Amino acid sequence: MFRVHLFRTLYSRTHGVKMRMRRIYRPDAATVLEDVAAKRSLSRYFSILQNGKTAKFMVAKKVPAKWGDKSSLATLWTEHARCTGEFQSLEIKADEGRLINKIPLPKQSYLDLKIAIGKRILRNCHFCSRKCGKDRTKGELGYCGCSNGMAVSSIFAHMGEEPELVPSGTIFTMGCTICCCHCQNWEISQWKAESAHYKPEEIAEEIDSLSLSGCRNANLVGGEPTPWLWHWLKAFNHVKVNMPIVWNSNSYYSEETAKLLAGFADVYLLDFKYGPGDCAVRISDAPAYWEMCTRNHLEAKKHGELIVRVLVLPSHLDCCTTPILNWIGENLGPETRLNLMFQYRPEWKANEIPELRRRLTKEEIAKAACLARKAGLTNIAS
Repeated sequence: MFRVHLFRTLYSRTHGVKMRMRRIYRPDAATVLEDVAAKRSLSRYFSILQNGKTAKFMVAKKVPAKWGDKSSLATLWTEHARCTGEFQSLEIKADEGRLINKIPLPKQSYLDLKIAIGKRILRNCHFCSRKCGKDRTKGELGYCGCSNGMAVSSIFAHMGEEPELVPSGTIFTMGCTICCCHCQNWEISQWKAESAHYKPEEIAEEIDSLSLSGCRNANLVGGEPTPWLWHWLKAFNHVKVNMPIVWNSNSYYSEETAKLLAGFADVYLLDFKYGPGDCAVRISDAPAYWEMCTRNHLEAKKHGELIVRVLVLPSHLDCCTTPILNWIGENLGPETRLNLMFQYRPEWKANEIPELRRRLTKEEIAKAACLARKAGLTNIAS
């Protein structure tokens, strides 16, 4: 039984119970609603929480699209580019307070088009940066180990995320597109944990229930959500609640995935793991990580709101932490919402990497905080 059922019981009694649970577990989840810096960098997200604005996937459902079953993938992408412009115009109107709920659902929508493209990608898989080309509709497995049926490890109201996200309706899927020696969720990423297969319609029902139980968002995580993007798109075509989507990713996904996320993800909760050297390959088997990661952070800033997670690793302040924080300050801006994470602990195969066999020192923690200040970053989640 997934943990969502426990939280559903806890949250389903009265509104007062919901509020007491939030205060008991995370008082900062209430105070962050008045945090000026957080509200400025995540203003649309905060507005969706108050039903002042509409989640992107719901806007995408109202944008008409047109294609045929025999249309080429190139034709679908051309239509997608046109629809992206239409989506942006409609989103502006919706954000200005014009009621888009009065707009009838089109026969084919922008979200339907994303699903159609995602299905084509699934047959020649290139959701992640590896672009392995496996036909997952026939059960072929790529690096991530993901096939066709969506494998879910757990669904629950997460109290341990950034305060603005808590309680966060997390859905942990199996498999990952990289292989971090120090992975704290290695049972999930490496297919060692128990899982269950869910149909998109069943995922939609769980998301609706998470919203009713008091969760602020649908947090798509793993493992890694990227291999399951087609399944996510399908699921949200059935979701009925105005709930923001949090794309919780290692940032190692393809240009095509970045395009499909535009007009779908409200908040990009992206890892920035390594600097431009060889650390990504040596520790996580992630070639060209810096190039993929920087590109996807820039796309995220263009199409949604962004929270960047930087896990500080022991002995990696010069090669990784420093260039990462400087790049964020220079390219994403000083008000970028940043979670500078000091909770590293040796997990899984971390002992294979000599410098990762220990926790951070007090000196390393202090230096990382100083580096963030030197980079001009002022919006750090606490």
